[in-house]
Amino acid sequence: MPVNDEIVLHDSVTAKLSGKDEPKAKFFLGQKVQLLEDVKNDGTYPYLKIGEVMIKKGSVGYIRGMGEFLQVIRVYEVHFLDADAVVEVIGCREHELEALEPYRDLEAEEVEWMMNHYNHS
Repeated sequence: MPVNDEIVLHDSVTAKLSGKDEPKAKFFLGQKVQLLEDVKNDGTYPYLKIGEVMIKKGSVGYIRGMGEFLQVIRVYEVHFLDADAVVEVIGCREHELEALEPYRDLEAEEVEWMMNHYNHS
């Protein structure tokens, strides 16, 4: 199927920031985020035509997981709760998301709690 040249596709591999991501993640599990641009079907979702909007800009979701693509590109699994979204869970890059609550370093918080707990025992 030929692709219309006027359709801008969501393509996390060749996206504008496809270089190596920073060592430290920008978002944490459970963090509330907002989508900065429409996510369109790039052909990987079989129930929509290529180029159709899957999740609209401004949709709010929560970070459900994170992984890496090609060991250099961080991809966040985001669960969008927007009733208008065609797909509820989708992979997003950091530049596609905006935090709606402050970042928390959960690992550092846990280490601090353990150090305080074990020092007082």
